[in-house]
Amino acid sequence: MSQSDQEQTAPPGTEAEMTPEADHGETSYRGCDRLTGRVAVITGGDSGIGRAVAIAYAREGADVVISYLNEQENEDARETARHVEEAGRRCLLISGDLAEAAHCRDVIERTVREFGRIDILVNNAAFQRTYATIEDIPDEEWDYTFRTNITAMFRLAKAAVSHMRPGSSIINTTSIQSDKPNSMLLAYASTKGAVSNFTAGLAQMLGSKGIRVNAVAPGPIWTPLIPSTMPEEKVKSFGKDTPLGRAGQPKDLAGIYVLLASEEGSYMNGGIYSVTGGIPLL
Repeated sequence: MSQSDQEQTAPPGTEAEMTPEADHGETSYRGCDRLTGRVAVITGGDSGIGRAVAIAYAREGADVVISYLNEQENEDARETARHVEEAGRRCLLISGDLAEAAHCRDVIERTVREFGRIDILVNNAAFQRTYATIEDIPDEEWDYTFRTNITAMFRLAKAAVSHMRPGSSIINTTSIQSDKPNSMLLAYASTKGAVSNFTAGLAQMLGSKGIRVNAVAPGPIWTPLIPSTMPEEKVKSFGKDTPLGRAGQPKDLAGIYVLLASEEGSYMNGGIYSVTGGIPLL
């Protein structure tokens, strides 16, 4: 079956329904103890890029907290937790809507109660839908997209920084859409532009505390959000317009998230790092 021979009717979608299956590095990622003893919070960590990061972090020696939306994602979250635990690390699953301020605070509070600190915050969760015209976008969905994709990052970082020591790292997932917006993703692309700006500003604000802030800008990556939010014809051709001629897999992002969280990235701060298959992000 091809990328178009499926139906996922509601975001964020699930890994089990994807055809073909995505590759999160389950069989390929090999750790080198670069994050030994650290505690990482990963929003949207149940699937897609978040799952790839969780697997890599665990195999690098980190305990992992996975924040995910709701019961639709329970199976995906448990599968990600299984990989973390098979790597010999602890995994805490926390479900709830990051668009709500109280839940953002709860994620951080529960992490600190369980592990005593936070060393890495990966702000990865996002919401998107496609629309042909601005008139089609519901006002409440525009607001929800911003609360989920950018306001939650502010709330999570605000709650986390007092529990982060020098050498800690915040990594935000932005997108190529921040630089090359697709009109069908108007709300999503607008939030990703805000994420990039937020990253640059927060890096300057937290530098004196020894906390680094960076962002990763993926191009077309094969995750459940794609078949659950995009028209069938777009899904069928997804990623084929890149210089590499294919969509990226979640595993293709794992390395940069590890680098930015590790000592090897200790002088990387305030940057936007593209993983786009060759589409330029300047």
